[in-house]
Amino acid sequence: SFPSKAVAANPVSDLSSPLDLGNCSLSLSLFAAPLPYLHASTAFVCVSRSPVSQPYSHGAMNLSGPHPSYSQQYGAPPPMQQVTNQMSGMQIGSGPPTSVGPGYAHHPSSQPPISAAYSSAAPPSYTQAPPPLSAAPSQPPPPSEPAASQPYYGGPPPPQQQPFPSAHHPSQPFVSSSPYLGPPSQPQAPPVSQQQSFPPGPPAQQPFPNSAPPPVSQASYSGPPPLTQHSFPPSSQSGPFPPISISPSQYPGPQPQSQPGPPPFHSGPSPRGPIPPPSMSQQQANHLPPGPMQQQQPPQPGMQGGYPTQQNVGPGCLGRHVCQLMNVSPPCRVYNRSILSSSGAFGQPRGPQPGYAGPHYPGQQNYGAGPAPAPAPPAQKRLDPDSIPSPQASELPAVQKSRHRIDPDAIPSPIQVIEDDRVNKSSEPFTTGVKGQAPPLVTTNFQVKDQGNASPRFIRCTAYNMPCTADMAKQSQVPLAAVIKPLAMLPLPFLDPPPPQTPPYIVDHGDGGPIRCNRCKAYMCPYMQFIEGGRRFQCGFCSCVTEVPPHYFQHLDHTGKRVDCYDRPELSQGSYEFVATVDYCKNNKLPQPPSFIFFIDVSYNAVKSGMVNIVCQELKTLLDYLPRENPEADSVVRVGFVTYNKVLHFYNVKSSLAQPQMMVVSDVSDMFLPLLDGFLVGVNDSRMVIESLLDQIPEMFADTRETETVFGPVIQAGLEALKAADCAGKLFVFHSTLPIAEAPGKLKNREDKKLVGTDKEKSLFQPQSGFYSNLSKECVAQGCCVDLFLFPNQYVDVATLGVVPVSTGGSVYKYTYFQAETDRERFLNDLRRDVQKPMGFDAVMRVRTSTGIRATDFFGSFFMSNTTDVELAGLDCDKTVTVEFRHDDKLSEDTGALMQCAVLYTSCSGQRRLRVHNMAVNCCSQLADLYRNCETDTIINFFSKYAYRSILNTPTKTVRDTMVNQCAQILACYRKNCASPSSAGQLILPECMKLLPVYLNCVLKSDVLQPGADISLDDRAYLRQLLSCMDVSESHIFFYPRLLPLVKLDGGSLPMAVRNSEERLSKGGVYLLETGLHLFLWVGANAQQELLSNIFGTPTFSQIDPNMTSLPELDNPFSQRLREIIDSFRSQRSRYMKLMVVKQEDKAELIFKHFLCEDKSTSGGASYVDFLCHMHKEIRQLLS
Repeated sequence: SFPSKAVAANPVSDLSSPLDLGNCSLSLSLFAAPLPYLHASTAFVCVSRSPVSQPYSHGAMNLSGPHPSYSQQYGAPPPMQQVTNQMSGMQIGSGPPTSVGPGYAHHPSSQPPISAAYSSAAPPSYTQAPPPLSAAPSQPPPPSEPAASQPYYGGPPPPQQQPFPSAHHPSQPFVSSSPYLGPPSQPQAPPVSQQQSFPPGPPAQQPFPNSAPPPVSQASYSGPPPLTQHSFPPSSQSGPFPPISISPSQYPGPQPQSQPGPPPFHSGPSPRGPIPPPSMSQQQANHLPPGPMQQQQPPQPGMQGGYPTQQNVGPGCLGRHVCQLMNVSPPCRVYNRSILSSSGAFGQPRGPQPGYAGPHYPGQQNYGAGPAPAPAPPAQKRLDPDSIPSPQASELPAVQKSRHRIDPDAIPSPIQVIEDDRVNKSSEPFTTGVKGQAPPLVTTNFQVKDQGNASPRFIRCTAYNMPCTADMAKQSQVPLAAVIKPLAMLPLPFLDPPPPQTPPYIVDHGDGGPIRCNRCKAYMCPYMQFIEGGRRFQCGFCSCVTEVPPHYFQHLDHTGKRVDCYDRPELSQGSYEFVATVDYCKNNKLPQPPSFIFFIDVSYNAVKSGMVNIVCQELKTLLDYLPRENPEADSVVRVGFVTYNKVLHFYNVKSSLAQPQMMVVSDVSDMFLPLLDGFLVGVNDSRMVIESLLDQIPEMFADTRETETVFGPVIQAGLEALKAADCAGKLFVFHSTLPIAEAPGKLKNREDKKLVGTDKEKSLFQPQSGFYSNLSKECVAQGCCVDLFLFPNQYVDVATLGVVPVSTGGSVYKYTYFQAETDRERFLNDLRRDVQKPMGFDAVMRVRTSTGIRATDFFGSFFMSNTTDVELAGLDCDKTVTVEFRHDDKLSEDTGALMQCAVLYTSCSGQRRLRVHNMAVNCCSQLADLYRNCETDTIINFFSKYAYRSILNTPTKTVRDTMVNQCAQILACYRKNCASPSSAGQLILPECMKLLPVYLNCVLKSDVLQPGADISLDDRAYLRQLLSCMDVSESHIFFYPRLLPLVKLDGGSLPMAVRNSEERLSKGGVYLLETGLHLFLWVGANAQQELLSNIFGTPTFSQIDPNMTSLPELDNPFSQRLREIIDSFRSQRSRYMKLMVVKQEDKAELIFKHFLCEDKSTSGGASYVDFLCHMHKEIRQLLS
């Protein structure tokens, strides 16, 4: 649907020097929906940004090996005298371009000047040179620190890259103030835009010296070699939409606001007329091969030797896009930011385009309408990455003015993408019947109509258009995976919930059981095709034909569908359940109802912290809320109780007893169950005895001095109890210390911070021994699920203790330095939800696929004894299983690809069931179709799980480099095969993946992959296990937290979030930050008295108690609404989020800032802007 040749908006758009590829400038082109404004004669004024803050050096990044440590170095910018000396010999004028190339002129000497198309005798002089604008985080440059923790810096110079040719159009008008000056042919003399406007200022941050890091093999990565592409030939465009070229491309230095008129370098109005196409010699001049003339200039005085010479990336950044899409009038909106219009550089703001005054947004400058206006006063910013001008100097904090980089408002905003999706897709129900349709984002509240595909609440895919061939999948590097949440609760509890959606229908076929394909055993679903009048059906997965049982026969209508199609959920719905027959049960015997056993650590630390008392008091009421299917009926789940330290105490709570009886097992090396009758009982039958026991336990162990504990025998005891009762069940273990007592599973303290960052670090995430792995295998065989509640004051080796919970489908909860006063609410809410939530026991899951693809890899909390069956002792409504698919044959665009997830489990009432989820996706032979229907949130969920698992066997640095490399290959493949040819200075991102860099950077900076000095090994192991079974909505908020400004809380809607950066915080504001595990209430030092009174009941900042964990219940609408929002956020998450009040400039603010993920992290993680530049460099390196 795109023209075969791109019409250049500016013929002078090819680069003459391989170094002039826009490394120090960034122009974003995002594929978006067609927009109504563009004039074909749009030329872009792009100049390089000042080198005052250049986080990345020129050069190729060797991702295949470790990088040597570099230290950051700072040096003063060149003084004005040097600027004057270097500019004094330049000829500045407005003559026509020479014959070397359009807008280019070679100087006869070996040191060509920056431009020879202008003539002037002396450089301009300024009476005022304000500091350069900056979009850097509002923090001073950090002191010199080792670069080992900063993975994206340094590297050798880039290989000589060929420019991207384009098809020039002879009649295309060129709109500019004078011939546009491209980069010099040889990168030697410093550019004018750098030199003319440097005031003396704070030291510039220098990049690391250029040196090639030694290569190292990547053990965990099996992807293809880097793509190699030397140029973009003009080819047919198959991208999904015409591109919008956002050209804040370069962010130059200062904009002296004392010169509102035309810049001094321009002596006349803009020439408007056609420019002839370049001759052959001109075109060749634009593609000069590297030669001896292209040598590096010696370092400038006052700069460190490794500082690369900055270039004016002129036409190399021009956005050149075509507006010829199927005879539609111009489908692009192009913003031209003449950034140097007030500072006397190369581009004069262009006049109004014919018939178009330029889009105007409230509170913003009107682009392209009329002559250059004086810099507007600071305006209210709209969080639209496509439409925000660079901030004015007067808007920026003092610290921020010291450096000038890319404007964060000009790069893709997660907030704007989320908001746009919410506006566009929350009003209408999402119907699942359209195959290959990507669902709304996880942040959007939407209703689902099941029309044959599973709801996105059950299954989300990374791509809804699968590549037809393995080669195409390998070329794109887009992971093909599905995140499956089999027992998800519907709907999600949002603030304004949609009408409740019915849970999957239960289908009972009687003794015959579910109807299945004879060959592949897929269950009856909407993809089965009935033939021969309805007497047989053809399987959609393997094409085998199977007889329809007589009791299931039904006639077909004129379209070939059964007449009862819409009466049977398995023929019309994407998700449903079958009642399983005895053939689906262990030993061909119907299962018993499950049991819950509570193991309470009664060692000294557990008693002293108050944990034992809190657990016992809570269980007395919690036992009335055991899971049940019928809310009116009593739960059939039986319960048992054990306490332990170095020995185990079993309790007989038989209903006929007046008092509970204790039995002690001290021989923990050979665990056995001392009693059968009276250990597992019904709550209602033995209520009096149970309550008596729970009252006595805290008293019995109040004076204990026993500090040692066991752990392995505890799991063994629960396993033996479930075996004796011949049922499945769950163990709730409340544990406090490292199990060092002499017993099976004894552990030692192996915490060693010296190993962090080394090749041996991976051993810290592996279990100490194979004991717990073998024990978990036995637990899964019995259907024994383990949930572990940890209350550590020091290292407890979560990596080893968590093996059994993770392998059995259980959960780990961690309350470090537990204090009864502040942590009680969080712990009890987690415990209540864990006991009450719907779950299945003794589950087996299998994913079947149609011919051509197969499930090859699985991520989550489960055990696998073979390559196909995912075994889960317990499966609750929060657990997900992530499945990766690979090709084993070609797929067809006509039939698409099918997957069916079937989970066999025992319900909490003891009934054996099969839950089935079906998903059909399209297949494509064009890469553009693949990139059109991807879902970034799901891709990030998969990448993070892949990376977190990889650190068990691979150094974390290698894991990070592998992820950066794969992301770069995904975007480079899109650039090469789907985007229209354009300058290398532009970063072109697919519309549905424009947030991939920012989210990937959040994963790379996470505590697991790049920990700060204060992150413990236990915390990292805990987070690694926690993420392994997160769904997409939870991983999204985990990596990119939600930051809400609390200004007006009127009505039922939430205030619009702001981006996660310290720049977005106002001293006069109050903000709520949600991370999925924590809630922070940040209070600015200058917050209004009325606001503080409404929230805290005190008008002064100093009187706010930073230790409060819940807000006071005040009788005003603002307080009530804020508490409603907090309760709503908590109800959406599987873990209770404790509230932490953070006062500005308080110690706790460091913790809060740790979650502002667009800023540079203290552990060395790059800021969003820096990482985007780095990703741009990686992409160009692959394409070269």
